[in-house]
Amino acid sequence: MTELGGFQDRVARVDLSSGDVNYESIDDEDAKKYIGARGLGVKYVFDQGPDVDPMSPENLLAFMNGPLTGTQVTMSGRIAVCTKSPLTGTVTDSHHGGWSGARLKWSGFDGLLFEGKADSPVYAYVEDGEVELRDASHVWGKGVHETREIINDEIEGDYGKNLSIMTIGQGGENEVKYACIVNEDDRASGRGGTGCVMGSKNLKAVVVKSGTKMPKPKDPETFKKGFQQAMSAIRESDVTAPNEGGLSVYGTNVLMNITEEMDGHPTKNGRYTSSHSMNDAEGTDLDAEKISGENVRENILVDEPTCHSCPVACKKEVEVTATVKGEEMNVRMESFEYESAWALGTNSANDDRDKIAIMIDVCNDVGIDTIEAGNMLAMGMEMTEKGYLDEIGEGIDWGDADEMISMLRRIGDRDGPLADALAEGAAGAADEFDAHDCRLDVKNETIPAYDPRCMKGMGIAYATSNRGACHLRGYTPAAEILGIPEKVDPYEWEGKGELTATFQDLHAISDSFDICKFNAFAEGIEEYVLQYNGMTGLDVTEDELMEAGERVYNLERYFNNLAGFDGADDSLPARFLPGDEGIAGQGASEGEFCELEEMKEEYYAHRGWVDGVVPDEKLDDLGIDVGPGTGVSSGSGAGTPADD
Repeated sequence: MTELGGFQDRVARVDLSSGDVNYESIDDEDAKKYIGARGLGVKYVFDQGPDVDPMSPENLLAFMNGPLTGTQVTMSGRIAVCTKSPLTGTVTDSHHGGWSGARLKWSGFDGLLFEGKADSPVYAYVEDGEVELRDASHVWGKGVHETREIINDEIEGDYGKNLSIMTIGQGGENEVKYACIVNEDDRASGRGGTGCVMGSKNLKAVVVKSGTKMPKPKDPETFKKGFQQAMSAIRESDVTAPNEGGLSVYGTNVLMNITEEMDGHPTKNGRYTSSHSMNDAEGTDLDAEKISGENVRENILVDEPTCHSCPVACKKEVEVTATVKGEEMNVRMESFEYESAWALGTNSANDDRDKIAIMIDVCNDVGIDTIEAGNMLAMGMEMTEKGYLDEIGEGIDWGDADEMISMLRRIGDRDGPLADALAEGAAGAADEFDAHDCRLDVKNETIPAYDPRCMKGMGIAYATSNRGACHLRGYTPAAEILGIPEKVDPYEWEGKGELTATFQDLHAISDSFDICKFNAFAEGIEEYVLQYNGMTGLDVTEDELMEAGERVYNLERYFNNLAGFDGADDSLPARFLPGDEGIAGQGASEGEFCELEEMKEEYYAHRGWVDGVVPDEKLDDLGIDVGPGTGVSSGSGAGTPADD
C-alpha cells in the first residue's frame, strides 16, 4: 500500500469473464518509481506479459489516473488508458481530458484494471469505491452519443455535473484497429486502438458517478508555492494566457496557418509540405486558411468549454449546417482540433470547414481516432488514384467530403471491402491491395500534422515513439515553432536526438501525473517538482523526477523489445527520406528530406540503447528489475531477449 498524498490507494481488478471484482492497494515502491497514470499503467500492462495477444482476453486494459489528477493543479483532468495495442503490437497509453479522470479519483479509485471477456455486453458502474458490472446489451450497436444519453437516463445522475460516461461506438464493437474511447465531453483516448481492446472484451462503457472530493496536499506550503508559480507562468505565457494566448483564443488549431506558412504541413497524403505548394504544382485552389483556428473562431465558434481545473479553455465548440448527399445536416460538436482538421482536411485535399466539423462529429460518434481515420481516407484516395482499388470496383476521390463522411460510417461498421481494409490500419490496407507506397505510418500508427522534412525533431520523435508515429511522446515543435524552452532551427537535425529524448522523458512525467501536456508551454520541471512533492509529501529533486520519466520511457521500450521490436522498427515513411521513393519538401522546405539515420545514431547514444534495444546495464541503472532482460549489453549488438 502507499500513503503518498494524491493517491486513493485503491485499484479495482475486474475479471470480465467471471464478473469478479477485487480491490488492491497501490504498491508504494511502484508509485515512487513510476509516478502514476501512464507509468503505473504501463507497469500493470508489462506485468501481464509483453507476449500477450492484444485481442485476447488476457490483454489488460487499464484506466489510470495519477497523483495530481483531480486536484487543484491546473489542467489536471486527464486519464490514461494503457494496454497492448492491436494497431501496433506495442505497449500504448492514450489519454483524454474533460472530467472523467477527476471523477474516477473522486469516486475513490486510482485505477480500474479490466481483463478477460464478458459473455455478453456489459458496462462498469463506479461509485463510492465500488465497481459493479451491468448489462449493456440494450446499447450494443449504438453510437457514442446515443449510448451516453441512454445510460444517463437510466442512472440518477447528470453527465457534465456528477457523471462521466466513457464509451465505445460501433468502431470498438467491430474491432476497428484504431477505435477509441470517448467520454461525455467528446474527449477521446484516440490513438492505439484502446476502444478496439474494449470492444474485444464486450465492455461497452465505464460509467463513473461522484461528488467533488479533491485530494489535499501532504505538504501544503510546498504545494502552494508550486501552484502559484505555475499559475503565474500560465498567465504570462503568449501561448497559454487565458483569453489572450494563442492556444486559449484559437485552440490547438492556432497551428494551422503557422505550419502552412513554414511548409511543415503534410498535404495530399504527405506528397506536399503545404496546401500552397500543392496548388503551385497542380494548379488547384486548396486553402488551409479556410480550416484554421482563426477562420473557425470568426465563423462557427459557439462555445469555449474547459476541462477540470483549466484556465486556458483550448476546446472550441462549433455549430455548422451543411448539405451532405442531398440531406441537410446540423451539427454542434466539440472540438475542432488541429490534428483532426488536418487529417480530415488538407492531408485529404479537402478544405470544406463545415463538413470537416461533421466528419469529426461522426468519428466521435462511431468511436474512431480522427487522426488515423483521416490518414486512412487519404491513403484510400491515393490508392484510388493509382489504380490499386480497380479490382474491387470501389474508391474515393481526393477531397470528396460527402463520400468521406459516408466512408467514416462504413469504416466503423466494416461495411464493404474498402472500409474493411481501411479499418485494419495502414499496414493491413497496404497488404490487402499491395499498396505499401501509399502508407504514412510508423509501426502501423499514422503520422500527425507535422512534416519531418521541415521539423526534423518530429522525424526522430515519430520514429522512436514507443506507441508508433506520435507528436505527443516528444513534442519538439514546442522548441522548433514556439521557442519553448528556447528556439531551435527546425531544419537543423543535429541536437534533435537529445532534444527529443528530453521532451519524451518530460512528457512521460506529465502523463504519469496525469496533467495536460499544454502546461509545458508555460511550466517547467521546477513547477512540476514543487507541485508533485507538495501533493505526495515526497522530497524528490529535479534530476530524480527526470530520471523517473526516463524510467517510464525505458520500461515501455523494454516491453516493446520483448515483444519483438528493435531499431529496424524506428523508421519513417519513405517519402520523407532521401531515396527512390522520397519526395523533397517544397516552398520554405525546398529540397529538404529528414536525416533520420544521423538522428537515430545521436538519439541511441544519448539514450544508451543498442540499435533500439535497452541493454541490461541500462535497465539496472534505472532500477527496472522486471522481466528477463533483453540479453543485450552495451558492448554487443541487438539480439533476441534472454530466456526466462
